[in-house]
Amino acid sequence: MSGKLPKDLKIGVLGGGVSGEREISLSSARQVYEALCRQETDTAFIDINTTSEAKIRDLILSEKVKAVFIALHGEFGEDGQIQSIIEKLNIPYAGSSPQASLLSMDKYLSKKIFTRESILTPDFTVCTNPGHLPGDFNTPLVVKPNLSGSSLGVKIVREKSNLKKALEEAFSFGEKVIVEKYIKGRELTVGILGEEALPVVEIVPKNEYFDFEAKYTDGRSEFVCPAELQDGLSREIKKVALRAHKALGCRHFSRVDMILGEDKKIYVLEINSIPGLTSHSLLPLAAKTRGMSFDDLVLTIVEMVIHGKKKTQKTQKV
Repeated sequence: MSGKLPKDLKIGVLGGGVSGEREISLSSARQVYEALCRQETDTAFIDINTTSEAKIRDLILSEKVKAVFIALHGEFGEDGQIQSIIEKLNIPYAGSSPQASLLSMDKYLSKKIFTRESILTPDFTVCTNPGHLPGDFNTPLVVKPNLSGSSLGVKIVREKSNLKKALEEAFSFGEKVIVEKYIKGRELTVGILGEEALPVVEIVPKNEYFDFEAKYTDGRSEFVCPAELQDGLSREIKKVALRAHKALGCRHFSRVDMILGEDKKIYVLEINSIPGLTSHSLLPLAAKTRGMSFDDLVLTIVEMVIHGKKKTQKTQKV
């Protein structure tokens, strides 16, 4: 990394969005914006508060930016829609392509690819009818909306009598819900930067699960980085994370959430194609352990964008 960006480069940082993760996105985007400003880079903060393609196009074009850093989370941020709009403008941007973004956001599609690529993921079924309770799974189960992030709507169900309520809550976030086998073990996450898997982070939530509150409230979780693992196991976990990142065709950066089961098997849960960049976020923590400041992390991502490095992997067909 050179540490300096071209003086004539103006970068637009997209934040906000229209999903339930708007406030988290604003926080991520502000920190990216401030990091670029500290490097004396010409930077515009662009608050995306609409899904209108025409309005978004006008917002971006009015700033005359030459590159875009997308810091949007959730629907219309990580699902490929905003990426498609920016591609039509022929402006380079940080993050994955529209198709890879959609595959990462859609837990059902990503799990299908993981299974086909022999990447272990918990057994699951898909529910499209709130009144239909899956009967072929034993508790405990994990119920999660198919398209939400930040662990919104995620519940661990230990008694079947609680399944209906968990499904109802998950369906409030969308029309499709994932019900998967609960894997008891250690919660891990691996940040990907370019072609490198960063140090493994272990998440030790004080709640039963690393939910929204645990993610964004001080003191609700403990993060251990690097995770206390034998060297060989740590290398294998990072190898699996990088395989998952490439299997979905992600580029530049992502974060892969995993479980190290009590059976010592490595399960991939999901991929965040635009991981959080807040003070509580885990990609910056992993980068710091790697020896990178937050500013270094942001600059490295931007340099990959403007130099065309780490192009999208060949995205799998579903």
